[in-house]
Amino acid sequence: MSALDLGKGKQRVGRSATKPSLSSAFRNAAIASAVVTLSVPAATAYADEGGVSYWLPGRFSSLAATPQAPGWSMAAVYYHTSVSAFGTAAAAREIHVGRIPATVNVDLNLQLNGRGDLVLLNPTYTFATPVLGGQLAIGVTGLFGRSRADLAGTLTATVGPLAVTRTGSFGDSITSVGDLYPQATLKWNAGVHNFMTYVTGDVPVGAYSSSRLANLGIGHGAIDGGAGYTYFNPQTGREFSVVAGLTYNFKNLDTQYQNGIDLHVDWGVSQFLSKQTLVGLVGYAYQQITDDFGQHPALGGFRSRVFAVGPQIGFLFPVGDMQGYLNLKGYGEFAAENRPSGWNTWLTFSMSPIAPTRTVASTRRITK
Repeated sequence: MSALDLGKGKQRVGRSATKPSLSSAFRNAAIASAVVTLSVPAATAYADEGGVSYWLPGRFSSLAATPQAPGWSMAAVYYHTSVSAFGTAAAAREIHVGRIPATVNVDLNLQLNGRGDLVLLNPTYTFATPVLGGQLAIGVTGLFGRSRADLAGTLTATVGPLAVTRTGSFGDSITSVGDLYPQATLKWNAGVHNFMTYVTGDVPVGAYSSSRLANLGIGHGAIDGGAGYTYFNPQTGREFSVVAGLTYNFKNLDTQYQNGIDLHVDWGVSQFLSKQTLVGLVGYAYQQITDDFGQHPALGGFRSRVFAVGPQIGFLFPVGDMQGYLNLKGYGEFAAENRPSGWNTWLTFSMSPIAPTRTVASTRRITK
């Protein structure tokens, strides 16, 4: 997501700065837009253990695989989510917090509501020297924010001939820091086709307690990797991106619970209306493909699933000698299974280096 340099550079004797074409401007915009690719966690109730997963769908979207200008870039994101769940997705939180033994039979009629407001910072460095013919970038994401969850309903627990019923509600909230999320990407460009591979993960250093209903850390490590593709035609301003990956979760040593393997696909499609403005759609699909380990028998394999789609709009503008980019995207979720669902929005502001403006040597010769 690079700035659109309109050829304001200094003129030098014997050389002339050329005004970039519309194609060049769109190419710079693509470079700038790649900065919004973040590695961030699910901060409120989502999937897997107690309804919380490492992967947060929506991390990747439009122009995800397009290369960037070398150097430092920074992205800041305000992320808001509001979700709810019934049935086993809500029951998982009660079991997780109440630590109900596996020998107890349970009948749960519960509703879970969750809300998260996060600020994420993602500094990234893009190397100028090619690696395996591609462009290497490394970065890390940290977050600060607030997460809240509320649980209400009825739980009936049976041990032999004894049955105990509990009805009521309770809530929990936390304002603190989350885990750290390092990420490395490698990108290749071939005309309108762009390819990438990435690896990221979770360093579990954030605020977490197995007895708390709301957390900003997930209590265990994870590693995630995948590949992506972007079609971007600078002549027409049309773009399509898709990124797919798999998450392997390590065991939570506090609870002896291990989430299954997750498959996720993020996508985006956009159209540049001008050199400064784009509009389009974004979406994702999330499917857990193996069972959890250590879960209560009442939950079964507890494989989760969700789909989402929504609009996006983006603006490019200069910030000093850097490229600024502002993007707003929103997702409405549907077809959720064993996972709270609702809606979420991302407001991203990023700054990145401007792609260099090409200069052409003068063909005019001075003769005496």
